[in-house]
Amino acid sequence: MRTTTRRPLASVLVLGTALLALSACGSSDDGDKDDSAAGRPAASAPVSASPSGPKAPARNEAAKEAKPSGPVESDDKLKPATGSFTKKEKEYLSGRVPENMDPAAVLQTGQEACDRLKLTASHDKDAAVGALIAGEIPDAVAAVGRLCPEQQPLLDRARQGFTEGTKKNPSPGTYRALTADASTCTWQALGAGGKSLASGPPQGTKPEKVTVDIPAGTEKFVSQGCYAWLPA
Repeated sequence: MRTTTRRPLASVLVLGTALLALSACGSSDDGDKDDSAAGRPAASAPVSASPSGPKAPARNEAAKEAKPSGPVESDDKLKPATGSFTKKEKEYLSGRVPENMDPAAVLQTGQEACDRLKLTASHDKDAAVGALIAGEIPDAVAAVGRLCPEQQPLLDRARQGFTEGTKKNPSPGTYRALTADASTCTWQALGAGGKSLASGPPQGTKPEKVTVDIPAGTEKFVSQGCYAWLPA
C-alpha cells in the first residue's frame, strides 16, 4: 500500500533546499570539470524554457544523481509512520534519507519531481527536456528511475544535450536552442588557438528559433541566452 504520509510544508522546504545544495555540489560532465556550478530556480510550477545567467557553465545536469554526503538511515529503518512503502519507493529511498529524517518527506520530494516533470511535459516537452538538462527539477534522475519510469524517454533525450555557457569539444553536428526567447541567444564556435569558426545569429536579426551547425574542429562552443541545446 502506498503511504500517504506528508510532512509539514516547512520540512519539505528545508529538504528541498538541502537537495538543491547537494545537486550544486555534484560532479560535472566529462570535459567540464573546471566549470563552477550554476544556480537553479526552485519553483514547483511547470518550467518555461528561458535563459539562465550569462556565464552559466555548459554541462548536462540530467546525467547526475545527487545523494546525501553525510550519514544516512539504514534500509531497515525506512518505514513510514503509517502504511508501508512499495518496492520501488524503497529502492528510491535507499541511501538517500539523511539520519533522523522522516523518509516520507524524502519520498515526497521525489514524487513532486515526477509530478512537475509530467506537468511540464504536458505543456511543452522541449521545456521539460531543457529543465532536465539544466538540473532545474531536483532529484529528477532518481525519481524517474524509480518512481516514474514512464518519463524515461524525456531523461534519455535530455542526456543528449547541454546547457548554455562554454561547452568543450562538442560533437560536430546540428543543434537547436531550447530557449523560449530566441532573440536573446548568441553563440560562437572556437577552434584551435581561439580562432572563430562560426558565430551567430547575424547582427540585427531576431530569429524565432536558433539552429546551429557546430563545425568539426570546434574546441569550445560558447553561447549565452540560449538556455540549453539539443541535437536537431
